[in-house]
Amino acid sequence: MPDRSESDSRTLLRRLRDTLATPGKGQERLDRITHLIADSMQTQVCSIYLFRDPETLELCATEGLNPEAVHQTRLKLGEGLVGRVARSGRPINTGDAPSEKGFRYMPETGEEIYSSFLGVPIQRVGERLGVLVVQSKDARQFSEDEVYGLEVVAMVLAEMTELGAFVGDGEGIGAAHQFPLVFRGATGQEGAAEGRVWLHEPRVVVTNPVGDDPEAERARLEEAVEKLRAQIDGMLTDSSGMDKDHRQVLETYRMLAHSRGWMRRMTEDIGLGLSAEAAVEKEQSTARARLEQSTDAYLRDRLHDIDDLSNRLLRILTGQGKDTGAELPENPVLVARNIGPAELLEYGRALKGVVLEEGSVGSHAAIVARALAIPLVIHAARITTEALNGDAILVDGDQGMVHLRPEETVASAFRDKIAMQAEAQKRYASLRDQPAEARCGTRLSLMMNAGLMADLPSLEGSGADGVGLFRTELQFLIRSRVPRRAELAALYGRVMDAAQGRRVQFRTLDIGSDKVLPYMKPQDEPNPAMGWRAIRVGLDKTGVLRMQLQALLRGARGRPLSVMFPFVATPGEFAAARAMLLRERDREASLGHAVPEDLRIGAMLETPSLAYAPDSFFRGCDFLSIGGNDLKQFFFAADRENERVRRRYDTLDTSFLTFLETIVARCAASGTALSFCGEDAGRPVEAMALAALGFHTLSMRPASIGPVKHLVRRADLTRLKAVIDHARADGAPSVRPAVTAYLSSL
Repeated sequence: MPDRSESDSRTLLRRLRDTLATPGKGQERLDRITHLIADSMQTQVCSIYLFRDPETLELCATEGLNPEAVHQTRLKLGEGLVGRVARSGRPINTGDAPSEKGFRYMPETGEEIYSSFLGVPIQRVGERLGVLVVQSKDARQFSEDEVYGLEVVAMVLAEMTELGAFVGDGEGIGAAHQFPLVFRGATGQEGAAEGRVWLHEPRVVVTNPVGDDPEAERARLEEAVEKLRAQIDGMLTDSSGMDKDHRQVLETYRMLAHSRGWMRRMTEDIGLGLSAEAAVEKEQSTARARLEQSTDAYLRDRLHDIDDLSNRLLRILTGQGKDTGAELPENPVLVARNIGPAELLEYGRALKGVVLEEGSVGSHAAIVARALAIPLVIHAARITTEALNGDAILVDGDQGMVHLRPEETVASAFRDKIAMQAEAQKRYASLRDQPAEARCGTRLSLMMNAGLMADLPSLEGSGADGVGLFRTELQFLIRSRVPRRAELAALYGRVMDAAQGRRVQFRTLDIGSDKVLPYMKPQDEPNPAMGWRAIRVGLDKTGVLRMQLQALLRGARGRPLSVMFPFVATPGEFAAARAMLLRERDREASLGHAVPEDLRIGAMLETPSLAYAPDSFFRGCDFLSIGGNDLKQFFFAADRENERVRRRYDTLDTSFLTFLETIVARCAASGTALSFCGEDAGRPVEAMALAALGFHTLSMRPASIGPVKHLVRRADLTRLKAVIDHARADGAPSVRPAVTAYLSSL
């Protein structure tokens, strides 16, 4: 069989484009394509295998094999030569297929008479769509030009699949981006929302994969690459204030943008018949497939650089994506791989919900979503690949689920759920000015968590008694540099002004783990949740902590001030931080500045070790706030970011409640004020159990205060404590059934 020439390849692609443009059902198009490719490449067989689900390939069309095998022959990912191509994302080319490693004989296809095999992936920027195969009776390998030519054809098929060229008709593949999909992720922020997709960084859709004029396409590519290089050079010119790591990223971009090999390969792709856009995507997909198989962590990390550079070039070529002037749809739901706090804040309360492929329950994006009171689902794998701007979407933050392009029956049921929640919130609003007092006479203090000025209006509307946790790290996370002391002092002063005399407990900078400052070098730690974070960073980087403490003291302007230090694991850490704050107070006084008339210094109890500190620690601590999210994961040795284990461990587990009761008793004996802060504090059933154990101050998101107060006012905490004690005495592993039964009877 002759090598592919540029003219032969362009002719094939034009014929392929014309075939795809001809009216017909999906299966008819697939059949015509396999006939066309076999005829053009002078092979006896051409077959198209497409994914039916993420693990299963199906023979969807063939020229040369038994037609009765179509839609009957299926292979698992990695099974047979076809499955190997799909898994690796790289071609297999052999003159003796039966002797090749992993070969699987499929008698229903009649392929045993064909020795030569060439299979190439049908893929688009990391998205596996299927495998394109040609086979011949003669035992020989296909040439490099033939392999390359078939890869170009597969690229066009991938783009046509993206554009819905193979619309399902009961047999062929279904059109992309048309059918309902459900994504099961994790809860980042509870709540429910219905709206339309707004992609933070929309995928560029290549609508013209075949180029008719190679010279014109080369000129377009060269012009776009020059613009890209100028953009990168401009960013480097303006990088004087950047740290070394950010500048190194831009230097890497410049090196890649000036790569002669990259430019040469794209130019060759254009010569074979691709448009400039398709050539960029083909090289992006090829590089991704190669790097994803690498065992070198540094090379795998270059995937992001290649994707970002290629996407920038595609946006220049197509005018799609960022800076196109498109307006947010009505009721926008933001969909992204991940997003920084500053970018999320720019959208503000216009968003109805947020869905992320990555993220974490404690990340700064999750904190901002909670501050904006919008539902957030994280770990929704591949949603940015499947969603298009304007798609209908339902976000169920309570269950960690997302419905994309939902059927009307699903949407109707979801609207009923939203309506019921809205009606319940109206009922809770009537309790705003009522005390959270149980029937037994026990009065609780329900506080709210905050982190932004945008949170503070909720203080009045929710009926919260104050702010039990003000997260100060957001002001550091949304800036490209360390904020100035005067800026922070002004902010803290406005927070206290907005609180109108209610207590605000400021938590000092809690960074590390999943909250990394954009101007701080990330730490390569195997377990960052138990690494260099929070107070550990503050005591090592004393300049930053001292500056923040000075800002808090000045922002108070003589008013009562509560400061708590996060992630304290030993009494020595608290003693060092407390001493630093007292020194700064004395220094402020010596400078003639007003100092707080009432300074309370506390700690977040988030590690089991602190519960067993000496009595002197408890006596020296003005207040303790249990950080339930971290404490629970360390108590159960269960990473709260790991969906395999985080749901296996129950807050109402008997052993955990007994541990919490020990802390309650120690604080009562020393006269130390105690509160519980975290997701569980805002869940009514868990909140009632905590209150029955002696936690009379609970801090939660504003939307949870109404439901918790509603249940508190109906419950008898003395009786509930007896229910808990009885369940424990009976050896129950969890008191949840007993607590739920009692609360259901109210």
